[in-house]
Amino acid sequence: MNNVFLPPDLARSGEGELTFAGQSVSALADRYGTPLYLYDEARIRENCRLFLREMHESFPSGSRPLYAGKAASFRQIYRVMREEGMGIDVVSSGEIHTAASVNYPMDSAFFHGNSKTDEEIAFAMDRSVGYFVVDNPEELLAVDRAAARRGIRQKILLRITPGVDPHTYAAVNTGCVDSKFGNSIETGMAEEILGLALSLPHVALVGFHCHVGSQVFYEDVFETCARIMLGFCRDAEKRHGYRAALLDLGGGYGVRYVESDPEVDLSAKLRSLGRTVREYSAALGIPAPAILLEPGRAIVADAGLTVYTVGAVKRIPGYKTYVSVDGGMTDNPRFALYKSRYTCLPAKESGTGAPMRCDVVGRCCESGDIIAQDVLLPSGIARGARIAVCTTGAYNYSMSSRYNRFPRPPVVMLRDGESYVAVRRETPETVAENDL
Repeated sequence: MNNVFLPPDLARSGEGELTFAGQSVSALADRYGTPLYLYDEARIRENCRLFLREMHESFPSGSRPLYAGKAASFRQIYRVMREEGMGIDVVSSGEIHTAASVNYPMDSAFFHGNSKTDEEIAFAMDRSVGYFVVDNPEELLAVDRAAARRGIRQKILLRITPGVDPHTYAAVNTGCVDSKFGNSIETGMAEEILGLALSLPHVALVGFHCHVGSQVFYEDVFETCARIMLGFCRDAEKRHGYRAALLDLGGGYGVRYVESDPEVDLSAKLRSLGRTVREYSAALGIPAPAILLEPGRAIVADAGLTVYTVGAVKRIPGYKTYVSVDGGMTDNPRFALYKSRYTCLPAKESGTGAPMRCDVVGRCCESGDIIAQDVLLPSGIARGARIAVCTTGAYNYSMSSRYNRFPRPPVVMLRDGESYVAVRRETPETVAENDL
């Protein structure tokens, strides 16, 4: 059953109160209102330190994790990343500005995207973003021109498509030959953009990047990808005399959302990948490049919890039961996008009846406004009760919207038994603040 599983940092007190990072979920909801995003700062830091430790111990010298800001991007996250010594990847002027505004060292930032505009390229260069991950020849030429105007050589990585199927959601599968991202090895596109990059005077090629998808649980996906990319590094050295200093293998390690998801031993997986990189580099007769990884979900997903208040319980005899809450696809669009599954828990167990199977739905004017399907909640649940949706730290706040002009919830961080607001709750006034 979905609601048997308790993710990290969640517990149930003897009085039936759900606690997160040691604090009462109900009390936090009373204090800050709902919908409410909660983040456990200590858990975020713990996840960062796991990647930092394992990559330092198991990977070639100079290897480093980069936090993938698209998972959750707000100022306090970048303060934490700066303090923990994490690199970052950014995908827009907004993410760049957010990180730079809290004095994150932008020479440790890697700028992604398959359709960077001239304005974004200039914005990033003017803020001294360290590396551009270049997706296509048109972008490569635009970066070279922008660097020439500034009299610099911009460090770049080329995004390469290794042709690996990670057996994940089609919408987040980015490593196949026909992906919108990158340059396929199989079709010869990778070889062509490599030759172009090496011919340009105002870019400094430091290595290659790839990313195969998200929610990857299968054992050998990253190892397979590493072997293909290391082979490409060897071929680049043979054909062009070019030696890659960096190889970015992307992100995508799976996170457990419901009890049926596999448990992931991240330390073991990272050690295995590090061993593969070292051994296969030696077999190919090339120096092992420094490896970059881009954990986003693996850093923040299980550090997040969303709390809602029930507005109505609608029982349709012979069909199903809907539990409607005061949020929805505006603060969590992942079911609408991917049919994502979640563990849902009552904030307080009241003993009011046996569990009932239901759908937790939002208040948007869309039939597809669903947060979780086929979950178990107490049959006595009613208007005013609080529901916690677990493992919402990634791609919830960052994908939130103002559809139906619903204000976005606040982000509240939990630390050392206390709480503080990292992002203020929006209001009807702030929703309309840019209107003329």
